[in-house]
Amino acid sequence: MARYLPLILIGVLLNAAAQLLLKKGMLAVGQFAFKPGDMWQMAPRIALDPYIIAGLTIYVVSVVAWMLVLSRVDVSAAYPFLSIGYVFAAVGGWVFFAETISLERMLGMALICVGVVFVARS
Repeated sequence: MARYLPLILIGVLLNAAAQLLLKKGMLAVGQFAFKPGDMWQMAPRIALDPYIIAGLTIYVVSVVAWMLVLSRVDVSAAYPFLSIGYVFAAVGGWVFFAETISLERMLGMALICVGVVFVARS
């Protein structure tokens, strides 16, 4: 599995990057309710936002990378690495959107990282 670690991390990083781009796009588009009128009004703004388009494109690339991973690595070994995506996304939210990372969140992210190290070494 160690030789596929770069591919696994690329897939996870691409997924986190996609989430950050989608967030950036939705900040520009704004909030909306799941009501038929709101959905029809917001759909063109969402569909044409460059950050959302980029986020969805990168998300598709991350899925392709993940399919490459799954064709080579046991899902029970690879899947826990997706949890690192939470750490990357949280740090990205802090860096790019000035989101707060509480002490509890930091501890949780540390536990995630420790857990992934145990899975990787098994």
